[in-house]
Amino acid sequence: MLAFLIRRLLQAIVVVFAMSLIVFLGVYAIGNPIDVLIDPGATQAIRQQLIEQYGLDQPLWRQYLTFLGNVAHGDLGKSMVYNISVTGLVFSRLPATVELVAVAVFIATAIGIPAGLYAGYRPKSLAGRAIMALSVLGFSVPTFWIGMLLIMAFAVNLGWLPSGGRGDVGEIFGIPTSLATADGWRHVIMPAFNLSLFMMGLLIRLTRAGMVEAMQADYVKFARAQGLPDRQIVFRHVMRNISIPIVTVFGLEVGSTLAFAVVTESVFNWPGVGKLIIDSILQLDRPVMVTYLVLVVILFVLINLIVDIVYARLDPRVRLKGGK
Repeated sequence: MLAFLIRRLLQAIVVVFAMSLIVFLGVYAIGNPIDVLIDPGATQAIRQQLIEQYGLDQPLWRQYLTFLGNVAHGDLGKSMVYNISVTGLVFSRLPATVELVAVAVFIATAIGIPAGLYAGYRPKSLAGRAIMALSVLGFSVPTFWIGMLLIMAFAVNLGWLPSGGRGDVGEIFGIPTSLATADGWRHVIMPAFNLSLFMMGLLIRLTRAGMVEAMQADYVKFARAQGLPDRQIVFRHVMRNISIPIVTVFGLEVGSTLAFAVVTESVFNWPGVGKLIIDSILQLDRPVMVTYLVLVVILFVLINLIVDIVYARLDPRVRLKGGK
């Protein structure tokens, strides 16, 4: 296991380095932020001063080396728009995104897996067919369109929930979060449900497919022949066997949900990292864009590592190369 972890960490370093280069080149090729930051009527002297201040007069390779040197010292630069540390800016918005994703993942898991189990256990029933039909909507209908329908129905027409914002913030174990207040829950429940739909649909279909296949396996027939109730067979035997692909997809989808909550945060005006990156793209705030994308890469690398470890623990047939 130790050899496996060391090998994966070395691979992670190479991947993060390569992706940081790709991200840096991509972001720095989309436009000149000076054209956005200063007034069009500013003098050439002011324009040149800003260009030199942000190091934009340097060759691209030198800008990248400077970026790597700053990262090595824990400095990700300053936001060109907010004129504060990028690290502080991103982490000030991160709690809002994390709590939104946490609620979304809980909703997707609490509904998706039981619904998939039932649809797989009773695949020809009316309820099972209805569950599968509804699951298609989760990943076939655009998120922003569903979000606008939710706002129209529950905020505009019924007036049950607010249309956007984070709501009142309280504290849980000293951590500020909107999940500590009733008003915060009223604000988070609709965007979280909207964000959960893709993951929920995927979990339903994946669980259902595994359930249908497992119920036809020999070990299930033997368990039934011994007189074990179906509830015990499903939760003690079937769930263990179908959990491996579910855990794999679950881990990757958690990363995707966290990284790509941009659309939901924009539709519901949620003050998280996704909303920040949209604003930064519009304003060509390069340091914020680079930092966000590099953090997303690191996030996926860490999640892949955790999923591989959990995968090996769930399936004793899997042997990690270099482990025991």
